[in-house]
Amino acid sequence: MTSSPGRGLLHLAAAVDRPEGHDVGPYAELARLAERGGLDFVTLDEAFARPGFDASAVLSRVAPATRRVGLVPTLTAAPAELLPVPAAIAALDRVSRGRAGWRTGDSATHEEAVPADRTAAPPDARWRKAGEAARTAAGARDAWTDAAATSGARGGRRVDHDTLHRVDFRGSTTTPDGPSAGPGSPQGHPVRVVDATEGRARSLAARHADVALVRAASPARARAARDRLRSEAAGAGRDPDSLRVLASLLIDLGDGEHAAHPGHGGGGPRQTPRGPLYRGGPVDLADLIVSWRQECAVDGFHLTPVEPRRDLERLVNGTVALLQHRGLFRTFYPGSTLREHLGLARPADRSAGGAA
Repeated sequence: MTSSPGRGLLHLAAAVDRPEGHDVGPYAELARLAERGGLDFVTLDEAFARPGFDASAVLSRVAPATRRVGLVPTLTAAPAELLPVPAAIAALDRVSRGRAGWRTGDSATHEEAVPADRTAAPPDARWRKAGEAARTAAGARDAWTDAAATSGARGGRRVDHDTLHRVDFRGSTTTPDGPSAGPGSPQGHPVRVVDATEGRARSLAARHADVALVRAASPARARAARDRLRSEAAGAGRDPDSLRVLASLLIDLGDGEHAAHPGHGGGGPRQTPRGPLYRGGPVDLADLIVSWRQECAVDGFHLTPVEPRRDLERLVNGTVALLQHRGLFRTFYPGSTLREHLGLARPADRSAGGAA
């Protein structure tokens, strides 16, 4: 099932990961820079990929320093965490007033699993667990119906336990029981982001994601991945237009205004062990983004700077400014929530009709 992304809004997001440092301040600075460029959201990987607080705690501290940009931490849900992790994301959504997302993580190796008190598991089991986490997150939010949290007599919030539903989901690894730790998301569900490059992850993204990230080194591969995701989403009973597919690229803008290195621009970036890499200047990166959109390959891009501060600054001041000048990217945020940035409707409250 195909649909041209070229007529819709161009979506841009960026990673704000830093290789060192515990201080939240630099993350807030990078998020404000992304916000100045009008980017849809920023992502931050889990704590075992860097020192310091976990990703949701960092972005909860970044939220008061920003006003519009979406905040998307990567969090892996171990079996005992299927309710606490969605609760942490819902808390981030409340403190950011509807700007949170959740990038579903997966501890693929023993080295990643041990620091987080997790055990490595076969890929099928890990992605089954990730799907259970996504369904539990939806159930935890739906347990808090829009009527469950009502205004108190003194202007505060109180819980109407008569309208509070319980999470009734039986997974292969755990059986969560009870609602999430607090009222749900201001935007219905926080936006769910999944790296959908692998086949197992693609199925999860097609069923549950609002945003799917694909690592592709050419527009043809990106378009093929987008078409498969939309087709699987339709097969799962979803409207494929409710799924945004973004190409994930590493970017190295250290050469300033020089043209892209051979194999990094034009037909596509160069494949590396870490994923597709673009190396060159902001102008050629803008041309690459435009050409992929014109070929109906993706709905937008998730860009990971090789040098966070340098490359994000050149992305915003160079590439984004050029796209804005061409009328291809927003110059202001039309709404306040991440769903509004992405052009996604607020999900219906499934429990309102009596379903638990």
